[in-house]
Amino acid sequence: MKSWKEEFKIKNINLKNCPQSDIIFYCLWVKLYREVKMDYRKEFPIFKNRNNHYLDTAATSQKPKRVLDKIMEYYEKYNGNPGRGSHTLSMEASNLMANARKTVQKFINAKYPEEVIFTKSTTESINLIAYSYGMEFINENDEIILGISNHHANIVPWQFVAKKKNAKIKFVYLTENGQFDIEDFKNKLSDKTKLVAISAVVNVTGVIQPIKEIIEIARNKNKNTRILVDAAQSMLHFKHDVQELDADFLVFSGHKLFTPMGIGVMYGKKDILDKMPPFLYGGDMIEFVTEEESTFAPLPNKFEGGTQNVEGAVTLEEAINFIEEVSYEKINEIENSLTEIALEKLKKLDFVETYFTKDVKRAGIIAFNVKNVHSHDVAFILDSYNVAVRSGHHCAQPLMKYLGVPSCCRASFSIYNNEEDIDKLIEGLLKVKEVFEL
Repeated sequence: MKSWKEEFKIKNINLKNCPQSDIIFYCLWVKLYREVKMDYRKEFPIFKNRNNHYLDTAATSQKPKRVLDKIMEYYEKYNGNPGRGSHTLSMEASNLMANARKTVQKFINAKYPEEVIFTKSTTESINLIAYSYGMEFINENDEIILGISNHHANIVPWQFVAKKKNAKIKFVYLTENGQFDIEDFKNKLSDKTKLVAISAVVNVTGVIQPIKEIIEIARNKNKNTRILVDAAQSMLHFKHDVQELDADFLVFSGHKLFTPMGIGVMYGKKDILDKMPPFLYGGDMIEFVTEEESTFAPLPNKFEGGTQNVEGAVTLEEAINFIEEVSYEKINEIENSLTEIALEKLKKLDFVETYFTKDVKRAGIIAFNVKNVHSHDVAFILDSYNVAVRSGHHCAQPLMKYLGVPSCCRASFSIYNNEEDIDKLIEGLLKVKEVFEL
């Protein structure tokens, strides 16, 4: 967001020679202009076509028109197979991939563009690390530390590795406010710890985990421990500087970031990636192939076997540009305001229970249940009011078992939400109370 002084500069208005009354007038004009522009809901075409109070961004975000337009622009003007030809379209597609990679590099402050590996999702990114790093470098009696609040995608691959390599998994549990228990972590961290895999934001509760502190503790205990940060739920909410964090790996998905499904990112430190074997074989990850053996291309191609999702890469780039134009400051302002309003209204409903909403830093996510009513029934009734929430175990069964809660509802917010969405949520919950005679 530009300052009012910058706005004046753009309009070629000389502040020194400008009457005070004109300055006041123009400031009011800029304020009005910004208020109009801040209705981000208008940027998302789905809300013009569907009367929906979408509170499920944590599952997948809606897409702004500029990102959707980018899909058509790519296929109408640039479609070609990158690295598969010497003709113009192929080379242009290759350039688009390279530019998108550099945009992601800058977005997360990676040291080198080749540290950015394109995948199809966070799940594929974690599996890549599990197979290429875990199966290669984790050995018998090594230990893997996981957060109990991890998504299944950041648990199941490590269970596979541990079983195959005869390694041991240790889970770190939660404090009373739902945060990663640092003291429990310190007690379980050892010289045998080969990898720590954690979520930056818990996908069920929205609780922000102390990632920087976790990494520093791990480094001080064992400099050879690798740290994997699952940023799938956090990337839309705040900035991630991988060099400042000193993360060895960081993964996220585009579809939770205003991008269509099918594009993900795996960041890894170059010196680690260089030592890891390929995950997929064939296509552009090949250097030379003979009848006897094959050699593999350098980073990033080594981990990008097969035809790449150029459409996904260019739309991810456009989504990142959109986020940076809006700014994380504005995103947080909107999400925090809506979350607080929603929590205040939910607190007035004595038949509703929320989880980990006090004395903790959180993203725009609220986990809740209607007492004595299954979450699926709640979500079904809310849907009749055009309110979309997630229900179930949220791919986090170990966490749900730990909490003693079989399932719950989850409302999650983004910049396209407003107070009307919250009011409709409350209206739907009151209907649930009526239906179940609570």
